[in-house]
Amino acid sequence: MNILNEYDIVVVGGGHAGCEAAAVSAKLGSKVLLVSMDLNRFAQMSCNPAVGGIAKGQIVREIDALGGNMGIITDLSTIQFRMLNLSKGPAMWSPRAQCDKIKFSANWKKTLEGIKNLDFWQGTVVKLVFDGDSVCGVETEIGVVFKCKSVILTNGTFLNGLMHFGASKVSGGRISEPPSFGITEQLTSAGFKAGRMKTGTPVRIDKRTIDFSKLQKQEGDEGENQFSFLPNTRSGLKQLPCYITYTNSKVHEIIKSGFGDSPLFDGTIKGLGPRYCPSIETKLVTFADKEQHQLFLEPEGEDSLEYYLNGFSSSLNWQVQNDAIHCIPGLEQVKILKPGYAIEYDYFDPTQLNSTLETKLIGNLYFAGQINGTTGYEEAGAQGLMAGINAHLKINGKDALILSRNEAYIGVLIDDLVTKGVDEPYRMFTSRAEYRLLLRQDNADERLTPIGYRLGLVSESRHEIFLKKLEFRNRVMDFCKSYSMKADLLNDLLIEKSTAVLNHGTKLDSLIMRPQLSIFDFIPVIPRFEKLYNSIDIDIRKEVMESSEILIKYSGYIDRESSVADKYRRLEGIVIDKKFSYQQLVSLSTEARQKLEKVQPKTIGQASRIPGVSPSDINVLLVLLGR
Repeated sequence: MNILNEYDIVVVGGGHAGCEAAAVSAKLGSKVLLVSMDLNRFAQMSCNPAVGGIAKGQIVREIDALGGNMGIITDLSTIQFRMLNLSKGPAMWSPRAQCDKIKFSANWKKTLEGIKNLDFWQGTVVKLVFDGDSVCGVETEIGVVFKCKSVILTNGTFLNGLMHFGASKVSGGRISEPPSFGITEQLTSAGFKAGRMKTGTPVRIDKRTIDFSKLQKQEGDEGENQFSFLPNTRSGLKQLPCYITYTNSKVHEIIKSGFGDSPLFDGTIKGLGPRYCPSIETKLVTFADKEQHQLFLEPEGEDSLEYYLNGFSSSLNWQVQNDAIHCIPGLEQVKILKPGYAIEYDYFDPTQLNSTLETKLIGNLYFAGQINGTTGYEEAGAQGLMAGINAHLKINGKDALILSRNEAYIGVLIDDLVTKGVDEPYRMFTSRAEYRLLLRQDNADERLTPIGYRLGLVSESRHEIFLKKLEFRNRVMDFCKSYSMKADLLNDLLIEKSTAVLNHGTKLDSLIMRPQLSIFDFIPVIPRFEKLYNSIDIDIRKEVMESSEILIKYSGYIDRESSVADKYRRLEGIVIDKKFSYQQLVSLSTEARQKLEKVQPKTIGQASRIPGVSPSDINVLLVLLGR
């Protein structure tokens, strides 16, 4: 065996999951090797040049709060920032940033190269090396072997990747990049269950040939906004608008003319596609009554010619794509830089994983990202972070980190994967979280930074910033609860805001609860409050005030949701791991026996979330446990 070097952890794949995994495990102190096909394309934004969005933005803030890098890298690369869903309650608010994709990858490269204990190797891993039922190394395509204590596979769309351009098929993990062979075949022969999934991407078009006068401009939010809870992580890049246009009946007619050669409809593509990010041809079939579909034109960089046509993902042949696009308002003369395509790739049923993301069949082998059937940079980054943390903890004999469903969207994500599995590419939504009012984007640091600090991922200086924010937030809350407002000093403001006037004095917090009023309305009319506001560090002032307002306005709802979460948390404390041979429990339903045997839940709480396991089945298990 031609062993080049030995490591604690080898991370295979330099995408969003791989970068987070390598960075966090090396930062914790493990000796880490990151193997990637191209050391100049770390965390490549293969599809949309954006980070965040509905629920995804919450995940990025959680990654940041724990000490990961995606939030900081995004801030340094942002060319537009928007907070989505502001018309709804704070549980739904979701940050999203357009990024300069070249600078995003370059910022990741700079970050990774600055981490002690992290080495790199450009190549393709084609084989895992086993020692009994544990992994102990990897082998590359040229026969180089790296010995290690743990391996994290983050292969993205590269495992047996196959791209579809109409009837034309090209092997690859993404355009102009080769696929990876060998890993799937080795793992399936070892007993793993694999499947195929499909995703897609739209054309990239030349900015110089777009008629922007026919498009609707969409500006970003004003002011300074960011993902990271650290101050001063802003990009300094030129902020750019996005644009909106629509398809029409002529476009639809041309697209439908290509259905005969579409690999989506002729049976060529076997993989499961994403329900919530469908191709344009799928939209025309699923929403046959729609006369038009909204499209977004998004810049791929501060000075880039490339624009991303969001909403026009397609596997149709290039000629059909070309003809259809030229019938879209504003794109009549546009030139295509890259055609859209669909890509099929291998994934592994995530119910074969423990909640640490370590596989059940092979010890010290972890999966993270699209290999687990997920879609999205954010979901991948979160899994990479958790796999990296847990791989390091295990090889150092420490307890695993498993986030619960009421602690983080990351906890919801991983629990969904390992408990329920996937039957299509998994995408996070706020609706997947039972306790989304507790899992807001604004309080991710309050939920997770103490955990990151305890692990050693959050620096002392960052922890001090966090404690200062809490101190100021508590001071603002105390002031609002104790300060009495006089009616005659406030009624002019209340009339202006179209809310009921006061007949007598009242506490400030009761006024902030009114939907017509904001905490910021009272700063200029209460000198003591203005003085307190100005005493807050300017870098965290906005966060402190918004956090205070949310806790005041929604205190009743938050308390009620916390109470419900506490009740369910007790089920998570009832351990059943390996206590039963489920096939022998005839008092359980047949489906429950099959599902419980497959998933092997660790707790009653996890068992209760397995599809097909009923409340009566849970009661049987509780009785058997003497509960």
